[in-house]
Amino acid sequence: MADQWIENHKRDTWRRQAKASGYRARSAFKLKQIQDRFKLIDTGDVILDVGCFPGGWAQVAVELVGEEGVVIGVDLEACQPVEGASLLVGDITDPHTQDRILEQLDGKTFNNIVSDISPHITGKWDMDQAIAMTLVSEVFDFALPFLCKGGHFITKLFQGVGVEELINAVKPHFEDVRRFSPHASRNSSSEVYLICRRHQPGATADVTIRDIYEFELNKKLGGDDIEDGPEIIKSSFSVRKKKTN
Repeated sequence: MADQWIENHKRDTWRRQAKASGYRARSAFKLKQIQDRFKLIDTGDVILDVGCFPGGWAQVAVELVGEEGVVIGVDLEACQPVEGASLLVGDITDPHTQDRILEQLDGKTFNNIVSDISPHITGKWDMDQAIAMTLVSEVFDFALPFLCKGGHFITKLFQGVGVEELINAVKPHFEDVRRFSPHASRNSSSEVYLICRRHQPGATADVTIRDIYEFELNKKLGGDDIEDGPEIIKSSFSVRKKKTN
């Protein structure tokens, strides 16, 4: 009960701070703490905010890039407008939505991609984890070609099956990849943020992050193993037909 009270108090503290600071969600402090630790976003940067609802990360991103920067957000759920940001409604994995993002990008490249995306939770942990990891890999596959050399990628993950395989799949594309847990994350949450720094375009062959991730995960889980059949044992037993007159 004491631990629960502390956790609830902490959560309420971040919510109060968000409200007092004019942010729409406590999650805004997660991006601020990531920025304080790694200094990834600069004035004038072009940012893609994936899973932007309710707009807390977009608010922080606009503050960091200033009037010269560009912030493009996308989410399945509509956000209230954020001054200085272009917020789109759509599925980041849908080609039509991707085309709309590229129209907003207008030939530029992203300096930073920040993703707080999460799938709809069913309550079935294995299924939710699998969907979440696949979704993250698909965001990488869409966005990496439009991330500038030296750019950065921040994405939420949930600790569990497949995390190591995804990290290994994206490592060749960046100089440094590490996990980070902001103080604003709940103690009870399994979420962690993957901080991918200094993008290296063309570092690997033309194969998708999702394909590499699924191949390595399948190999780890034994999906490609073919079990040997039962060993054949020789026997002297034989069937003799009954003689008839």
